[in-house]
Amino acid sequence: MKKYLAKRILFSIFSLLVVVMTVMLLVYTLINRNVIFQQDDTWNKKASNERTIYEYNKYQDYGYLVYENYSNYLRKQYQEKLGDDYQNDPQFKEDLKVIQDPATFQENEYVKGFLKEYAAKGYTVKYLKPDTSKSGKVRKGGQAFLIAVHEKNPVTRLWSYAANFFNIDTTNKVKDETLTDRYVRFEKDPYSGLFAIVGSGTLHKYLLYFDGRFPFIHQNFIKINLGTSYTRYRNQEITTVINTPTGDMITKRQQYPNMLGTDEYADTAIDFHSLTYNYGEVSPVEAKQFPDKYTVYSFLRSGFTMIENSFVIGIIATIIAYLLGLPLGITMARHKDGIIDKLGNAYIIFIMAVPSLAYIFMFSALGTSLFGLPYKFANAQVKILAYILPVISLALPSIGGLMKWMRRYMIDQMNSDYVKFARAEGLSEKEIFNIHISRNAFIYLVHGIPGSILGCLTGAIITERVYGVPGVGNLLTEAINQHDNGIIVAMTVFYTTLSIISIILGDLLLAKYDPRISLNADKGGGR
Repeated sequence: MKKYLAKRILFSIFSLLVVVMTVMLLVYTLINRNVIFQQDDTWNKKASNERTIYEYNKYQDYGYLVYENYSNYLRKQYQEKLGDDYQNDPQFKEDLKVIQDPATFQENEYVKGFLKEYAAKGYTVKYLKPDTSKSGKVRKGGQAFLIAVHEKNPVTRLWSYAANFFNIDTTNKVKDETLTDRYVRFEKDPYSGLFAIVGSGTLHKYLLYFDGRFPFIHQNFIKINLGTSYTRYRNQEITTVINTPTGDMITKRQQYPNMLGTDEYADTAIDFHSLTYNYGEVSPVEAKQFPDKYTVYSFLRSGFTMIENSFVIGIIATIIAYLLGLPLGITMARHKDGIIDKLGNAYIIFIMAVPSLAYIFMFSALGTSLFGLPYKFANAQVKILAYILPVISLALPSIGGLMKWMRRYMIDQMNSDYVKFARAEGLSEKEIFNIHISRNAFIYLVHGIPGSILGCLTGAIITERVYGVPGVGNLLTEAINQHDNGIIVAMTVFYTTLSIISIILGDLLLAKYDPRISLNADKGGGR
């Protein structure tokens, strides 16, 4: 068993890396990178060389390349030499302007140093000469720029992604020399009434805490870094996006940290468990509310997160599918070629033949017209009603699939020798079907149960898109439409990881359910 798991895990990691590499090649290399500016209002407002520099800044943010600007290089040189007051130095201003003259700028010593340093690093140096009108006047945004560019290759990009995948919060996480009191310790949590582990010098104030939200215990010691969204959710971490409730803000009567121990309260929607370190200046208002620089926070919100929305819809649909699909499949097999079997086959053929979009729209039309169910999530007056149509749309095809396979496997088992012996021993047909045939037929379906459950976390892409469900499946389609490479890669990692885990769990469950199957190498590694 251990040997099997070790091999499976190693092969799974390799498979995951291959899949992520393939997707990165697709979105970063084979798709024109300029598509990321299609809905960028800032890009539309810029012109000439300023637009080009803005593009390079975004390309660097999105992970296409790294680049250095001569002006930034020059600032570093002067700051090392003169300190923070370098900007008032007349020579600095002259050296900054030198690149505006295409004929003489390469004679400058700092320009020579810039060219030499980045050429040695393998960068490509690009000079954007001034964009001038016929009169010689520089057009808006047309000032000259000198930059050094290094395109990231796929291997480097993958390595960088993998190396930063896990983020461990330690007392040295905050890079601030003025912060001298660094610790991790247990404290009484005033917001839950239980204990919590809090830190100083860590990025998060609360490293482990309890609250009333599932799974009720939360930790910030280790965070999974799926990347950053730049087009769909501007500069937000994708892990935060999919784990943040999607409802309205909840205002509660609470105490700011500096109010604790007093009779003073405030009506606020701040989630004090989300406090993170503030690298900027603490405002006078914040200084009255907080005893330290942990003043950055998120808000309390109602509703489910994206993952929770997808999972709730998916798990209810899966439960309904198994509760209805398996008994119906057994009934069809028991009454083979009868009216029940024919009706069941008609349903199976319909649900398999009709495109998913067609029957989703059909079910939604029936649900909205006959029962007044909300069509879009955002339009639902009673939120729980918004889950009905997506659940039905997901459950009905799954019911058909389970009916088909359960019927097929049971019919295959009906002519087996053990069934003939059972009949010879006088067992009734009901006992034979319910105890023997159905149990053996179910062996073929056991392997898919973990995948059905874990697959609920990934969401149903088409269903969530049609009904406007704020879930993980809908997130992927939005990311593709808006060319958000960060989310596309993150969802690839998410989906692939869950698929791999479901396969391994399926093997383990199958070995547990069927005594003929062993995962131990000394027993043959199989049947």
